[in-house]
Amino acid sequence: MRAIGLLSGGLDSILAFEVIRRLGIDVVAVSFFSPFFGADRVSDTARRLGVELLIEELTDEFLAMLPKPRYGYGSNMNPCIDCKALMYRRAGQMMEMMGADFVFSGEVLGQRPMSQNKQSLHISAKLSGFEDYIVRPLSAKLLGPTLPEREGKLEREKLLEISGRSRQPQMVLAERFGIKSFPSAAGGCRLTDPGYARRLKRLLSISETPSVRLIRLLRLGRHIRLDDSTTLIVGRCKSENDQITSLALFGEMLLEVVGYMGPTALITPTASQEVVPKAAAIVARYSDAPRESEVNVRLRVGSHVRTICVRPASPDLIAPLLV
Repeated sequence: MRAIGLLSGGLDSILAFEVIRRLGIDVVAVSFFSPFFGADRVSDTARRLGVELLIEELTDEFLAMLPKPRYGYGSNMNPCIDCKALMYRRAGQMMEMMGADFVFSGEVLGQRPMSQNKQSLHISAKLSGFEDYIVRPLSAKLLGPTLPEREGKLEREKLLEISGRSRQPQMVLAERFGIKSFPSAAGGCRLTDPGYARRLKRLLSISETPSVRLIRLLRLGRHIRLDDSTTLIVGRCKSENDQITSLALFGEMLLEVVGYMGPTALITPTASQEVVPKAAAIVARYSDAPRESEVNVRLRVGSHVRTICVRPASPDLIAPLLV
């Protein structure tokens, strides 16, 4: 017998794998990524567990769902119920392709009051189209029996009944299983961050289909919409300046004020000549340059460098352009 398990890398998912594996079931781990959450640290967890790991991208499906999730958002722009349903749907399709028997995860009833109450767990499973094949081994005894349990493939009595927000039951179980250390769940979702969610919401209000690259870049700097197709990304610290420099693509322009401390900025995609003076003035405004004097801004595209002289933009010009 074989099962597909959703692996986040956190303690709950690790425990779920241990529970299922100790029932003599062959397990395969899957971890999903998109511009908003990743699978960066899951490989180490899978290696320690000794399980095969598949990493799958959900970007296209997630972006199609994100503007209008059927069950809405959490505290910011996080569509947790629809997101989980999407993961279960993809895992269910993998289950069918691989000839596995069920899908499981480390979800715990009541751990998150909005997305892991009994109704939400039911909704995400039903929405996935694989409701009867989704097992939550840590809380299974508190939920209705799934098809693998009814068919006798899973011994329901050997599943658990953990619920609530306390981590004590999981810690006791980890000790029993000999799990000495574990990371926090991998990545985290950027959509739960108020600042990021606000920028994304504004971006989607300006453009219905922004590029995936621009969405990924939302985590860096201030985003300023120069026109319908061009964005200026202005670094807020040295670390962001360095990242912006490293992420510039061929043909994209980098801007820096000459002679004053200030940001590195990127115009993406390639800049038209009409937007360059405006972009330079905005970059000057965020530098230490005098507000009332003209300053030089260095423009760099690959190895080609030139300088233009601008007066720093006023806050009134910048405010309506901020994403």
